[in-house]
Amino acid sequence: MASEIPPQEQMRKWFKSHLLAREIELQDLYELPQGELDLVMAETAEIRSDPENRSRSHGRWCTAGYVLELAKIIDTRRAAE
Repeated sequence: MASEIPPQEQMRKWFKSHLLAREIELQDLYELPQGELDLVMAETAEIRSDPENRSRSHGRWCTAGYVLELAKIIDTRRAAE
């Protein structure tokens, strides 16, 4: 994406994606090809939709929510371009 990455999204917050078989940092979301961004959105949505995930690993559940919302914003911006 041509836009600048906001400072708050340059912090070292990461999500370990099993579908992509690697860790993704917030700023990486801006550079992911659309297919990989779609996989991250699907994976994080699945984590957020399962209430047991919240009780098992609250930190991962929260991070998945943040990653999901940011990925949705990026996806919407790409669609508008």
